[in-house]
Amino acid sequence: MARGPKIIADRPTTKRIGALRALWPFIRPYKGLLAAAMVALTVTAGISLTLPLAVRRVVDGFDAGAHLLDQYFGAALAIVALLAVGTGMRYYLVTRLGERVVADIREAVFNRVITLSPAFYERVLTGEIISRITTDTTLIQSVIGSSVSIALRNFLILIGGMVMLVWTSAKLSGLMLVLVPLIVVPIIVLGRRLRALSRENQDWIAQSSGAASEALLSAQTVQAFTHEAPTQARFRDVTEKSYASAMKRVGTRTVMTVIVIFLIFSGVLGVLWIGARDVRTEMMTVGELVQFVIYAVLVAGAVGALSEIWGELQRAAGATERLTELLTARDQLTDPATPKALPRPAKGAISLKDVTFHYPSRPDVSALENISLEIPPGETVALVGPSGAGKTTIIQLLLRFWDPASGHVAIDGIDLREMARADFRRDIALVPQEPVIFAATARENIRFGRPEATDAEIEAAARAAHAHEFLTALPEGYEAQVGERGVMLSGGQRQRIAIARAILRDAPILLLDEATSALDAESERLVQAAVDDLSRDRTTIIVAHRLATVKKADRIVVFDHGRIVAQGRHEDLVAEGGLYARLARLQFTEGPVEYSEGYSAAS
Repeated sequence: MARGPKIIADRPTTKRIGALRALWPFIRPYKGLLAAAMVALTVTAGISLTLPLAVRRVVDGFDAGAHLLDQYFGAALAIVALLAVGTGMRYYLVTRLGERVVADIREAVFNRVITLSPAFYERVLTGEIISRITTDTTLIQSVIGSSVSIALRNFLILIGGMVMLVWTSAKLSGLMLVLVPLIVVPIIVLGRRLRALSRENQDWIAQSSGAASEALLSAQTVQAFTHEAPTQARFRDVTEKSYASAMKRVGTRTVMTVIVIFLIFSGVLGVLWIGARDVRTEMMTVGELVQFVIYAVLVAGAVGALSEIWGELQRAAGATERLTELLTARDQLTDPATPKALPRPAKGAISLKDVTFHYPSRPDVSALENISLEIPPGETVALVGPSGAGKTTIIQLLLRFWDPASGHVAIDGIDLREMARADFRRDIALVPQEPVIFAATARENIRFGRPEATDAEIEAAARAAHAHEFLTALPEGYEAQVGERGVMLSGGQRQRIAIARAILRDAPILLLDEATSALDAESERLVQAAVDDLSRDRTTIIVAHRLATVKKADRIVVFDHGRIVAQGRHEDLVAEGGLYARLARLQFTEGPVEYSEGYSAAS
């Protein structure tokens, strides 16, 4: 069932258009460009206000002679030319400003969210973040690159036009001012509702993007379980709710537009009716009435445009608010103000003391309970146990994706919380259970482990991971595109690329989370040999369910329900009995026979 719109930051949403002030830090670096745009905008607005004067001259001087009439039309043509050039410059400058600011906002938001810890991604779908970076920034681009410029131009025309109306006829201008409260009230009242509806609509759009992203990233699973219809129904439900929300917003804006335009132009007609009677009684000239009419149309058009743009500004305010939430999202993990540096070269000693940890999504269940573990430099330690016993959690705490609720995790005697995460992570190489392959070439995927590596080093790492043979067999070799998430490769091939990436990183600490789980027997044997060579001079932690892959480890640590229940070498743990012996019996025998018989047969 579709979820309702969510707010990332736990804070009240703004009720004012002032949310757009959050854009100023992104506009400020381009004050010169902004100033040039404002000059062009002011010039074009001023030229627009001089046109009615030229028309009045032409009308009242119609009988003054052809020569003078030609001069009036020549001057009008020059004014129009200036207006065209000024408008073109205004469009170029404000569009360039909008594109530049939005590019900076997108970069800032991405740079922020890419550093947030896993706790953040437990609360928000990746598709929603993408929606904010794309849809919301597009709204802001429209506002900065168009709407604000048009709004300011119309505001200047409104103010200048009102001044010129009073100068042309104070009597008729006074009658027009009576209409202002009738126009402003519906703009304010309906504008507030429009802001709320705009925010709701954008939230539903993000929900729709999130649902689509989640489903498309799992398309094979959806199809394998014939779940297309429920998945389509879920997406349809969210999309229809987004549509319904959009229609409420459109309906409100339609009502506001109808009311404002009717009040404006019916008022203008009434005032013109009175002006026409004044012309008949010679209280004003025809040219003055025409001038007043043009200024009245300019002012009415400006008010109408401002009422239209107000809706856009409301939507942009909501979009700005949503992007600000990402930029100011609180992260549970922070680096210290004055971090300690990990001494180089790092030795790779790992220490966990009295560590207890609960995942935020499961606060009542201990993932780890009072764990203490010392791993000296160069030791290879295997973490084994049933699924959910806490093995992978150890890996995540060592990378400081999470902080323990109590106790501490240290590398070379320094608590991870006292160091910058980017500092100590440089000395860790990871091979995750589900290897992450990017939509790039095979070479670039391996180079991800060490961006400055040479092609020769990349190929050496691939050979060590036994990936060179299949990579050279690809049509384009190392330059072959492997597709999104490595869809062009088999599971074992993806795993070997991930291992090559870790080998290339050449870090003193190596973390292997089910690194050989997707390999066939022959590939597993070859990669295991590579891992054995790789782990000889570095601290290695291996998480594994298949005990055959950890029999040679210096020490095996057995986890159960978040606790360490045993540790030692393979032979010693087998002799002790208990959980490890039971797991070994299940894996090394073909049936529920006595352990001693089964193991000796397997050995």
